[in-house]
Amino acid sequence: MRNKVITLDEFIIQKQQDFPFASGELSALLRDIGLAAKIINREINKAGLVDILGSTGSENVQGEEVQKLDEFADSQLISSLKASGECCGVASEENDDFIPLANNAKYVVSMDPLDGSSNIDVNVSIGTIFSIYRRISPIGKPCTEEDFLQKGKAQVAAGYVVYGSSTMLVYTTGNGVNGFTLDPSIGEFCLSHPDIQTPENGKYYSINQGYRSKFSDGINQYIDYCQGYTAEKIKPLGLRYIGSMVADVHRNLIKGGIFMYPDMQGHPSGKLRLVYECNPLGYIVEQAGGKASSNNQRILDLKPLELHERTPVYMGSKNMVERVLSYIKTD
Repeated sequence: MRNKVITLDEFIIQKQQDFPFASGELSALLRDIGLAAKIINREINKAGLVDILGSTGSENVQGEEVQKLDEFADSQLISSLKASGECCGVASEENDDFIPLANNAKYVVSMDPLDGSSNIDVNVSIGTIFSIYRRISPIGKPCTEEDFLQKGKAQVAAGYVVYGSSTMLVYTTGNGVNGFTLDPSIGEFCLSHPDIQTPENGKYYSINQGYRSKFSDGINQYIDYCQGYTAEKIKPLGLRYIGSMVADVHRNLIKGGIFMYPDMQGHPSGKLRLVYECNPLGYIVEQAGGKASSNNQRILDLKPLELHERTPVYMGSKNMVERVLSYIKTD
């Protein structure tokens, strides 16, 4: 007898008690993000058949070339959040400033609409990252930048969608991590990975090793360790780097491993954004039993000073993160 299929909507409703300060708004917000992800997935799946591949010819606030699918994903998520009425403001990688929405709503959303968009044209896994906070500004008035600049540990929910061989939505509300796979036959996200726990050790390390000449001595010593060149003489770990943070973190979350994007020459704060990349993924990794750090400080304890602030990041299997941090301390 087959087990009953549990859809994302059903699961969220069942877990309503996880939201002691909400009366349905947060649940509705999560469902709206899930709906937007289905629409984005539909466009990604037909990207080679319609005129949605390639660059728009413009750059975002990061100085990065904006892809057509970046723009579509950003627009779709903002439209969905605006229509929901449960979001008072949204901050996105693709926009210089946050966008105020419903003044009477309780939550703000920070997001990277399409992570790894440089991989779009070559059909490699990409993703969406989102983070939800309870606003700290007065309800009934426009949200403020401070609503978005809260420490990561204040998140009430975070998640990501990975668009790959299958499409998965993974999220947490601070009570464990659950994954849902999109069943195209019924158009629903269905519970496929309940209570995800990441291994304390893993076989993979993920880093852009092409920048090795720019890394600190400590990071290069850790890479030597991963390759079995140090006195410990471990069995070499596998290097896996996709160039999409969502895809790399997702693999390591399931199988065990470490994702690293350190500070380096020319990029003293690294390249990844604290508010809408490192905080939400760090929250998920911690809820799954892993660890997320920025050099020697917990990611979720950092106080952002601006929306597009960058930070070095090391996240994944607990023991692996602790080991790389021991090398950084020697720098």
